[in-house]
Amino acid sequence: MIGYISDNLLLPILDFFYGLVPSYGLAIIALTVVIRLALFPLSAGSIRNARRMRIAQPVMQKRQAEIKARHASNPQKQQEELGKLMKEFGSPLAGCLPLLVQMPILFALFATLRGSPFADVPYTVNLKVLPADQVATIETKPFNTASHSIFVTSTSHVPVIASLEAGNKLAVGSSETVTLHTKTDESFASVLAGVENGDAFQPSWSVTKGEEVVRVDQNGTITAIAPGDATVEAKIPGLAARSGFLFIKALGQVGFMSEGQVNWDIAGLVAGFGATLFISQILSGMGMPANPQQSTANKITPVMITAMFLFFPLPAGVLLYMVVANIFQALQTFLLSREALPDNLQAILDQQRSQQAITVAAGGVGIGERGGRLPFEPKGKK
Repeated sequence: MIGYISDNLLLPILDFFYGLVPSYGLAIIALTVVIRLALFPLSAGSIRNARRMRIAQPVMQKRQAEIKARHASNPQKQQEELGKLMKEFGSPLAGCLPLLVQMPILFALFATLRGSPFADVPYTVNLKVLPADQVATIETKPFNTASHSIFVTSTSHVPVIASLEAGNKLAVGSSETVTLHTKTDESFASVLAGVENGDAFQPSWSVTKGEEVVRVDQNGTITAIAPGDATVEAKIPGLAARSGFLFIKALGQVGFMSEGQVNWDIAGLVAGFGATLFISQILSGMGMPANPQQSTANKITPVMITAMFLFFPLPAGVLLYMVVANIFQALQTFLLSREALPDNLQAILDQQRSQQAITVAAGGVGIGERGGRLPFEPKGKK
């Protein structure tokens, strides 16, 4: 499904925007905004539900406990009362369905930006090499990798598959050639022959696992030299992988470090992602009573998620998409936080604010005044 959405929805939109303005960076931004606008009703439903549940949760938990205690001996009545409670405040799970509906599109968008033309596209072929005397046991069954759309010009892309006609099981001493072809069985070499500067898209071949088991030449011919398991990879260069945008040196660049140098453009994108995520978290709690636990989570979560990019680096093009998506999410959260709440939830919110004001007032006079003490100051003798 993800591949279908990418090939038939996202790539045509990408082609359209690149045709208007020949900049892959702007095309990423435009594609992100269009998809986020299309998903606005679904994501808005999730944000609204999260906001309402955050207000109603203390009351709901209290009433749920009361209902379970009151009707402990009558499960049917208990379920009936809990159903009424959910009808009054809504279900905490109501915000999950919109998220589930939009996930395939967001995954497809993510996959699109990790593939051609923004990054080099790898084709992985896992092999099993058997001893020569077991050649009779090898079943000849064609092996095909997943299809990937490969951009050969700025507006032309073809689905390409890597295949082994006799399968991915070889006997020691035998050879087999991996063929790259389209879904209509046209060879990738033939496609490149009709493209200007087609040599720029010639695949590079390497053994990524089991160099003592197989070897591969730059024509994709694999030779089995010893029994065992091995992996061969063909990598087709991405058309825009080395294209820059604003301060980004290359949209296909991956990782903080390259050749001993810090990639400050990647560092800036990751920092931008963390900052926009933090702002979005703060906006989600705007107008709510202070909650120390939630406040701590809002500070820690962006740091933890951002730190993950140290261990799971992403291409610059994907990071650009994530920063733009976070900015859109923050704006959406801000707008929805201004919406009026249902009367019952507004009454609960007003009561929570009043209770908090009373609690703060009862906590002592101002800091620095006689009798007052700082929150972190230990109790002393009076």
